[in-house]
Amino acid sequence: MSGDISDLGREELAKVSKDFSDTGQIVLPYNRLLELYGELTELQQMIDESKDQSLRTLALEERQVALEDVAEAERQIINGLLPKDQAESGGAILEIRAGTGGDEASLFSGELLRMYERHSQLRGWKFNTISSLEEGDRVKEATVEVSGRGVFGALMFESGVHRVQRVPATETQGRIHTSTVTVAVLPQATDVHIEVRESDLRIDVFRASGKGGQHVNTTDSAVRITHLPTGLAVENQQERSQLRNKEKAMQILRARLYDMERQKLDNERRASRNRLIGTGDRSEKCRTYNFAQSRVTDHRINLSLYDLEGIMSGVSLQHIIDRLRIQHDLDELADMS
Repeated sequence: MSGDISDLGREELAKVSKDFSDTGQIVLPYNRLLELYGELTELQQMIDESKDQSLRTLALEERQVALEDVAEAERQIINGLLPKDQAESGGAILEIRAGTGGDEASLFSGELLRMYERHSQLRGWKFNTISSLEEGDRVKEATVEVSGRGVFGALMFESGVHRVQRVPATETQGRIHTSTVTVAVLPQATDVHIEVRESDLRIDVFRASGKGGQHVNTTDSAVRITHLPTGLAVENQQERSQLRNKEKAMQILRARLYDMERQKLDNERRASRNRLIGTGDRSEKCRTYNFAQSRVTDHRINLSLYDLEGIMSGVSLQHIIDRLRIQHDLDELADMS
């Protein structure tokens, strides 16, 4: 191929641009790593030879910063070497359901929903509710579309059972109760990702129940869609319009089918999916929130942070996500060796 890119077609140009971008993800941090190694050598020499205590102290501080930069550059190189999962660059469907614990589980389900909403706002993502079953601060279940670049890649490790340990407001004896909430994060499917044939679907309509004003229980606006080959069924009654409910139900169904296909391919690529991170198994206990100790523990990487307030506010959640990503990438790299 000649050096003139003006002769390239749109698809070829897009491929060249992507290849160049992918190469930069490795080359740029690698060059930065070489610079950091040179800086560390000079700083270590200053630490070993300088008789000026203030200079040695300054060099020690700069070395610590350089070591942190080295770790970040190494992480970027590892990430650049790994095979790219197309789904990770797109949006996600977030499903939250209260588990064991009654009202306390529903309360914590609502708190997790607000945690993810605030985190999404901080990341500049769009957070749109597809359906929800809630009463006040209690959320029995909710399905949310989170749109933005890299959403699924960031939130994919949130899948699993989230356990809360605290004294409920209604507890008069001061006893700590344990409740659970199930979180499932599905990749946002597009028409390119998966094809759903109309002949494979059974669509039922029925009257909505619960809140919704005068239209509830008066029109057949609720929709249930069953995918006959897999038996997957999704229903939605959030909207007053049957058409809108059908569109939202299809959106969730496509996401679940896409997730099934990804899991199937992943199982074929690796003999075992029972790994430290990334199984995506929603029955897996992944995290405990202990309010008495202000502690959040992620059991998959044995990480405990005493910053419960910061995590529940959505700000410090990024620290957990980053650690999970690093461990996942290291595991993926080990699989390649």
